[in-house]
Amino acid sequence: MAVARMRTAGKLLEMIKEDDPDTEVTLHYIRKLIKTGQLPATAVGRKRLINADAAIDYITQGKVAENLEESEREPEEGTIRVVNL
Repeated sequence: MAVARMRTAGKLLEMIKEDDPDTEVTLHYIRKLIKTGQLPATAVGRKRLINADAAIDYITQGKVAENLEESEREPEEGTIRVVNL
């Protein structure tokens, strides 16, 4: 059985940048995927670890804008957006 390559969001971004120095993937994006549950994370102390290979697969698959849930879509220009408090 192979051991999963578990990494923090920062280390995952470093791995992505090694393969693609001009990547547009950001630390904020990775953390958002973790927070929304799109990338499952394992809590280890104060850290959250994610399976690096699964995360890279998820990011490279991408999402089509039409398939995004309403809460994930960017607000249209000139509209008022809902702010949850």
